[in-house]
Order: sequence, then structure tokens, then C-alpha cells
Amino acid sequence: MLHPLDYAVLAAYLLAVLAICARTARRSPGSDELFLAGRSLGVGVVGLSLFASNISSTTLIGLPGAAWQSGISVANYEWMAALVLVFTAVFVAPVLLGNRLTTIPELLEKRFDARMRKYLSAVTVFLALVLDTAGSLYAGAVVLMLFVPGLPLGLTCALIAVFAGLYTAAGGLRAVAYSDVLQSLVLLVGSLVLCLLVFGEFDFRWSQVVAAVEPDKLSLIRPLDDPALPWLGTLIGLPVLGFYYWTMNQYVSQRLLGARDVGTAGRGAVLAALLKLLPLFLMVIPGVMAIALFTDLERPDAVFPRLVAEYAPAGLAGLILAGLLAAIMSSVDSALNSSSTLITLDFVKPRRPDMDTRAMARLGRIITLVLVALAALWAPAIDRFPGLFAYLQQTFAYVTPPLVAVFLLGLFGRRVGARAAFRGTLSGHALSAAWFAASQLGWLDLHFTIVAGLLFGLSLLAILAWQALDGETPRPDQLAAVARSRAPAVPVDVRWGAGLVVALTAALVLAFR
Repeated sequence: MLHPLDYAVLAAYLLAVLAICARTARRSPGSDELFLAGRSLGVGVVGLSLFASNISSTTLIGLPGAAWQSGISVANYEWMAALVLVFTAVFVAPVLLGNRLTTIPELLEKRFDARMRKYLSAVTVFLALVLDTAGSLYAGAVVLMLFVPGLPLGLTCALIAVFAGLYTAAGGLRAVAYSDVLQSLVLLVGSLVLCLLVFGEFDFRWSQVVAAVEPDKLSLIRPLDDPALPWLGTLIGLPVLGFYYWTMNQYVSQRLLGARDVGTAGRGAVLAALLKLLPLFLMVIPGVMAIALFTDLERPDAVFPRLVAEYAPAGLAGLILAGLLAAIMSSVDSALNSSSTLITLDFVKPRRPDMDTRAMARLGRIITLVLVALAALWAPAIDRFPGLFAYLQQTFAYVTPPLVAVFLLGLFGRRVGARAAFRGTLSGHALSAAWFAASQLGWLDLHFTIVAGLLFGLSLLAILAWQALDGETPRPDQLAAVARSRAPAVPVDVRWGAGLVVALTAALVLAFR
């Protein structure tokens, strides 16, 4: 049970979020402000908001649980994200900002046609609804139910949904991004405190941790037959999943699109990449320590709540719980705002081109509330799956590889036409569905990260095969949309920052290999 001081900390956090929402709502009349914060976000806001939008169910709940179950190799998702972010900062962000995009699917329309825009947009909204939003609502409910016994799962998901939905609809991306800054700081402080408290159970000596845990649980690079994350999956699968999540996923990339300029976007992405190196120490390793501390847990999703309940004293428990709620709210508000953006601009606006900005903003707020209601209805169903992290990552592994394949070919290729792109993407998803069915029937048994890499390669081949059969040549205006010569130059400090992230990542992997 929580101490009165913990409730005071939680109340202070909620009041701070409401104050941010109230302040930003007064200056949010139009769609550009609602969806992209007026393209005025600075470096700190972009970087911290990128970090906070991801640090939710897949991190605070999923990472410690996965580490408790299978070891620190789950942190490979985090350092791979850092590499993807710096790649995006140097090679992709200039194209995105040079085209002054409002949505990522808009680039596929410029490079291919409207079909590809709507296809990517529809899939993105689906994933944001059933994975990001519903998963975050479920994660928040799991924790609140531990501290407030007797709360039903469905009602708890609904309460979180109402709060997140209302302030997202009211304040738009500016409220989302500014509250993300607060949430990032609370999250980092809370996670650091909990990590130190748990490490204190081992007298702050790493040798005691090593002695208490099986050696293979402390290795990032695992054998090919490892059931959790084989090295081949890290090599060929995680870059695909990471590229979709950090570059193509509207709810993450919207922060880059809302940056002041390409330099701001690049610096923000580098800052987020540096922060993504921290979860190994703040969230994954405490999960591994829990192997020696808890032997009676039945589900990995209970590891983080149990750590908080057992080791956080009064006041600090409230701060850590506020950090968790902050992270969950961040992912919920990010997914809601981006999905509202996609539906409004990619589906409604083309049919009603005369709609003014205030009408679009009003529609976007209505869509936000509808989406959060749908996510709240689906969230309790996640309890039937074996674990939150597996639910999220395995779904991404089958759905995203064809999308990444067509995006990269469109961005860096010059010969693929619109018809081949669309047909090849459909073929890739048909193959994904067949592979998923075969795996469920027991005909194929490969780790889902390896499957992601193979589906990516097969989707590339499918698109190129359709291009060879079709022979359509892209128009000059389609190629101009992704021309490097027309993209803004990447500042030197962004390139140096990217190099620093790569060096630090290499050092981290070597240290825990």
C-alpha cells in the first residue's frame, strides 16, 4: 500500500501535467499547432520527448520483466535504437524536414502515389491503437492494481485512458512534447533511485550480482539457438524493427517533424540516442538482479511493480510510480496525437480539401477521444498473452518489415515505380501472414527477430521483382522528393554527435558481450 506522502507526490505530478495542458491549450487553435506544435520544438524538447514517448510499457514494465526471464540481451533493443536514431539524424531527417512533411506517409505519396500514403497510414494507426496505446494502458493498470488492491483491470485502463485522452485532445503535440520533458526527468530520476536501491541489496558490488545470477543472463550477445534473442536476430531483425519504430512510426517521428529546422531535429535525435543507452543500467540490470531477489513470481510483467513495492520507501515509491505513470501517459498521448494526425490529414483532408485549420483541429480532438476509447476496450485482452514485451515485439516483427523495405527503396532507390512499390508491399504482407500462420501451426520455428530480417529481405525481392515485370519509370518530380541535393545540409556537430553515439554503443556492447 502507498504512504500518504506517495499520494502527495502523485498528486503533484498530475497537477503539473494539467497545468502544462491548460497553458498550451490556450495557444492551440489550429491544426499545425495541434499536430506539429507550430514546427517550433527545440533540441531538448525533441530529444527528451523522443525518449519519453518510447519509455513506457516496453521499457519500465517490459524490459525488467524480460531481463528477469531471460537476461540482459533484451537491452539490445535499446542500443540498436540508438544506432537507428543517429542514422535517422544524418540520412533521413534532412529529407523529412526538407519536404516540410506533416505525416511520414506523406513522403510515400510524394515518392510513389496516394495509395502508398494511405496504406502506411492505415497500418500505422492500427499498430498505434492495438500496441502502443492499448499496451501502455495495460501496463499502467497492472501497476495501479498492485498498489490499489481490488481495482478491476478494465476500469483501471479506462481511468488512465480518460486522463490521457483529455489532455492530449486539449493541448495537441505541444502539450504532449512539453509534458514529455517533465515525464522524462521524473522517469530518469525515479529509475535511477530504484536501480540504486536494488543494487544496495548486493552491497553495491557487481561481483555479488555476478555470483548470484547465471553467467549467460549477463551477456548481450547470445547463441544462435537462444530462445530470447539470438545474435542473428540482433543483427538482421532489430535494425528493421528499430527503423520502423524510430523513423517511420508517426507517433515517434512527429517530434522530428515538429522541430524548428534540420539541425534541431538532428541534435534532438542524437540526444535521444544517448539517453537510449541508459535503460541497460536503469531498467534491465535491476530486472536481472530480481532473479536473485524474487523466486515466487509467476509473470515477468510483475517484476517492476514488485521492485517498487519491496524496496522503495515512502515518498520515493510515489516518485517512482509517478515516473511510471509519466512514461505510460507519454506513450498514450504520443500514439493518440499521431493517430489523430494521420486520420485527419491522410484520409479526411484529401476528401475535404476546403476544411479550414480550426475545423481540422476540432476533428482531430474528436478522433483522439474515439481512439482512446477503442484502445481502452482492447487493453484488458492483453492479459491473455504470455507477456507484454512479447506481445509488442512479435506483432511488430510480422507487420513492419514490408513497410521498411518499401520506405528504404523509395528513399535511396531511383528505379522503383509506384505500382511495383504497392504490389510488392502487399506481397510482403501476404507472405508475413502466411509465415505467421505456418509458425502457429508448428511448420516453421524461427525466432521472431530472425523472421523480421528474412521478411524484410523477401519484401525487398518482391518489390524488385514487380518492378522488373512492370518496368514503370519514376517521374522526375517523384525522385525530386527524396533527392539528397535538395535536402538541408546536416550540421557538423550532428555528425560528430552521431559518431560519439556509435563509439559509446560499441564500447557498451563489448563490455557486456
